[in-house]
Amino acid sequence: MVKPQFQLYFDVIQTLERMQSPYVIIGAFAGVSYGVTRATFDVDIVVDLSEPHIQALAAAYPPPRFYADADQMRDSIRLGMMFNIIDTSEARKVDLIPLTMKPGYGFALRRRVRREIFAAPGKSFAAWFARPEDVIVGKLMAWQQGGSFKHQTDIRDILVAVKLGDDAELSVSFDRDYIDQWAVKLGPNVEQFWMTLKRLVDEQGE
Repeated sequence: MVKPQFQLYFDVIQTLERMQSPYVIIGAFAGVSYGVTRATFDVDIVVDLSEPHIQALAAAYPPPRFYADADQMRDSIRLGMMFNIIDTSEARKVDLIPLTMKPGYGFALRRRVRREIFAAPGKSFAAWFARPEDVIVGKLMAWQQGGSFKHQTDIRDILVAVKLGDDAELSVSFDRDYIDQWAVKLGPNVEQFWMTLKRLVDEQGE
């Protein structure tokens, strides 16, 4: 059985799949697929909605049970603001991040990969995830904005998973140089933060 806190998220993701609307899952939920151990109930979904997608998404979640306002979506996309879909019967909501929202996650959308979501025992479906490098870049951006410790632990968990090599494909394809380039681009504080995390993980077990 799907955990109640994820049911609406999974439904929205599958709706985006059916609509063939460009999207990518980022943040800690994507990180769980790559080794993040922190329990999270937040699923961050970046979307690039055209007008037909907006109309289809609003139609898929009609009132009175749902709130998915097409005008709100258009305004949020124009202004670069997060918008949401609300299930009033369950008091749950899904936040969607338009591609126009700063600092911008177009890089994650362009490089997205297919991964399995295990919604329940014996039940899974394929969805679009950010690559592990782009999850880390997004975490570096978030750390730059707020400095939360959770971003540090999430990045560390991914680096440890890569180092341990439990997922051989992940470890072989992981590109630290790509993150190095982003860290430099994001500024000296982020670059120092990233270099410190890399060093701490590299020193573990030595």
